[in-house]
Amino acid sequence: MAEVLTDLLSALVRLDSTNPSLVSGGAGEALLARFLVDWLTERGISAELDEAAPGRHSVIATVKGSGGGRSLLLNAHLDIVGTEGMTDPFEPVVRDGRMYGRGTYDMKGGLAACLLALVAAQEANLRGDVILTAVADEEHASLGTQSVLKRVTADAAIVTEPTELCVSIAHKGFTWHEITTRGRAAHGSRPDLGVDAISHMGRVLGKLESLSRALTEQPAHPLLGHGSLHASLISGGQELSSYPDRCTLLVERRTLPGETPESATQDIDLLLAELSADHTFHADHRLTLARDPFGIDPDAPIVQAVRRAATRVLGTPPALIGQSFWMDSAFLAAAGIPTVVFGPRGGGAHATEEWVDLASVEQCREVLVATIREFCA
Repeated sequence: MAEVLTDLLSALVRLDSTNPSLVSGGAGEALLARFLVDWLTERGISAELDEAAPGRHSVIATVKGSGGGRSLLLNAHLDIVGTEGMTDPFEPVVRDGRMYGRGTYDMKGGLAACLLALVAAQEANLRGDVILTAVADEEHASLGTQSVLKRVTADAAIVTEPTELCVSIAHKGFTWHEITTRGRAAHGSRPDLGVDAISHMGRVLGKLESLSRALTEQPAHPLLGHGSLHASLISGGQELSSYPDRCTLLVERRTLPGETPESATQDIDLLLAELSADHTFHADHRLTLARDPFGIDPDAPIVQAVRRAATRVLGTPPALIGQSFWMDSAFLAAAGIPTVVFGPRGGGAHATEEWVDLASVEQCREVLVATIREFCA
């Protein structure tokens, strides 16, 4: 099986699936999606394309059970980030038990494990269905998962993002905010006429720094720690000898389970209201994007099923962890599907040297197969 897995993962890596929303001219997921449909069809598995937007293809594949059992959804994303600074990013290299190449770790290793687990499900005489959603655009706006969830559901889901063979039951969400301070343009020699929008933004930054410190003083999440906030991008002014009439700041807030986009927005609105006590201060604020945090009870049936399977495969109970970055698991959970994250070991996600531990990909496959046999029996 290790040889089959290595060959399959190599084939996946060789197919450029760079997200075109991240990299202008990126190849997109269509070629890889069609490869998966052909690969699955050749093995007797029903598979079809789902087009979330023009050229943005996901794959839905199903191994039907005999009926009366629980269904399980396996989720992995097809898209990868850019390759600037990499040498031969789509030519996989195996060295010392690792495969190097763009997407090996994030997350074609997990995708390969899902594909082989789906093949094994055909021979398991299951009552429940096993569904694979191999999705587009996770690295940008999650068009793929949002689209396939209009067509499929399940009693539980496993997302095979890398977890170092730990069981991930929580991750942070995020909100993006745009704040614009407004001044009055005037010649630099006329302070009596001008109002400096950039200076006013400095006051906003001070308030945001205080809010950031306050977040670290709140009770920490047991797996995720504290929420956070940072200023990401700032722009303003038109020339050196003029008072700037506008300054715009983009802010990111990382959220914890239980926090909402509404509460994050309200926190910023409150600090702007405090500054508005000065009649010369004027600012607008809008929420531009929000992604919910994710969390599942560690005693949930799917969490316990994955832990039991991983304990048998690995020889020791896997750790329960939380992860700081956002994943499509939040969308699955929001759709009412109890979800857990479990994937291989590796490193270099979004970096110029990316790799996955091949033995861990095989162990991930074995854990998926064992979970399927228990959960969908």
